[in-house]
Amino acid sequence: MAPGGVQGSSALSRPAARKIGIDARAAAEVPAGRGRVVRELLRALAARDDDGRSFLLYARSRWEDVELPPERFGWRLSRAGEVSWHPRAAHAANRECDVFLSSNSYVTGIFLRIPNVPIVYDLTTFEPAMRPKRRSVIVERATLGLAARRASRLLAISEATAQALVARFPVAGGKTVVAPLGVAPELFADPSPSELADLPAAGFVLAVGTLEPRKNLPRLVAAYSRLDEATQARHPLVVVGPTGWQTGETLQALRSLGERCAVLGHVSDAALGELYRRCEVFCYPSLGEGFGLPVLEAMSVGAVVVTSAISSLPEVGGEAVEYVDPSSTDSIHAALERVLGDASLRAQLSTKAVARARGFSWERFGETVMETLERAAAEGGRGRGGISPPALGD
Repeated sequence: MAPGGVQGSSALSRPAARKIGIDARAAAEVPAGRGRVVRELLRALAARDDDGRSFLLYARSRWEDVELPPERFGWRLSRAGEVSWHPRAAHAANRECDVFLSSNSYVTGIFLRIPNVPIVYDLTTFEPAMRPKRRSVIVERATLGLAARRASRLLAISEATAQALVARFPVAGGKTVVAPLGVAPELFADPSPSELADLPAAGFVLAVGTLEPRKNLPRLVAAYSRLDEATQARHPLVVVGPTGWQTGETLQALRSLGERCAVLGHVSDAALGELYRRCEVFCYPSLGEGFGLPVLEAMSVGAVVVTSAISSLPEVGGEAVEYVDPSSTDSIHAALERVLGDASLRAQLSTKAVARARGFSWERFGETVMETLERAAAEGGRGRGGISPPALGD
């Protein structure tokens, strides 16, 4: 499972995929995470010269922010509920497509009779210590094993995710491809004047991510609180991200800081990029990540990053970040104190971060996705015995 590579590199023995189906719901429905992945993938595919290939985008609503070439991209919309959307989309894809990319769920693949390539983001739903969302636990535990068996290929967004997948489902070992993520160009855009006016002045400690247990914010707050008063005054804590689940402990910890902490909620990509540029330190002590996209985003603009030395995060950070043990308040506190107190170290990390981030791109992600879809289509997979679904429609 080489990063960015495709398992098996022999010449394709069947015609290339001409019609490619994609679960594109997240593009319009999910602000960050999987939504960002799908949006950037669509941009990357639109920029490619894929002669003769067309993309059918199955969703509930269109993503309107970017105009995709209509001669190559077509939307297939159904406002069906969560349960019935998957079989309806699969029924249409079985008729219309050569291969399907399951970018947001493993459920659709149950009903597909064409080659299917799911994206595996992480396996946190199998780790109770991460306290994942209950609904995700139920659905993913029930469907990922089946997806691993029936998929023609699987895409994992990091080597750590690929290893975790194969460890739990060995059948995935011969067909898993690692496709690292990239950095959205919107992060380099200028925020609107009104957005700029609402952003804090430079010099803060920044944390980014959905407010949920895995992001480990209570421990970050405890570590931050141990900094001396003068340091906290110069470097308040700023938290960005939507409200997730099981937020009681997190919100209580953040509120305990009073005026030393600002919780901004979700912000635009341009505003997020500006926050990365303005922060003195970006701290991401996550208990586990499938990739750790905020770390890469922060690095790309030269932010000084403190993050966890576990799961996929060292794959992203390399030698360009300061690592901590996320289970240790002492470790997080020591890293914050060390980095905030050493301008020379910050300068070194910033320079290394920018150089390291250049090795990741959505263009390369798109290339790996396309190569994987092509191979899945070439190797076949029709007649896999998917459950017969109803027709797509409202």
